[in-house]
Amino acid sequence: MNWHDYARYVRQSADELARDCEVQVFRAKGPGGQGVNTTDSAVRMTHVPTGITVTARETRSQFQNRQLCLQKIASILKRRAQPPRVRKKTKVSKAARERRLADKRHRSQLKRQRGRAGDEW
Repeated sequence: MNWHDYARYVRQSADELARDCEVQVFRAKGPGGQGVNTTDSAVRMTHVPTGITVTARETRSQFQNRQLCLQKIASILKRRAQPPRVRKKTKVSKAARERRLADKRHRSQLKRQRGRAGDEW
């Protein structure tokens, strides 16, 4: 997909975005004790048209985690909908080019001199 395709989904409301998503609810692993281990509050959402998958398990509320997932998907879509920046060729002054080439010549000259000194051993 290119950025034009993502731009179409950025304009959708949160409800329209939620309709395009598959939701999975599960128990979050990790720190949090009984609140984490006994409730299915973690949410994994997949935006089917784009294949973007996000997970939220920040709060103990499944509803809040669903909202966080939608926000994450919206921010990813917004970022991917940005057109790529136009690259501009760097302008190098003639003097800078000459300095760089002179330095290159100097370094290769030093290499040759070191190589000759090593031959004497």
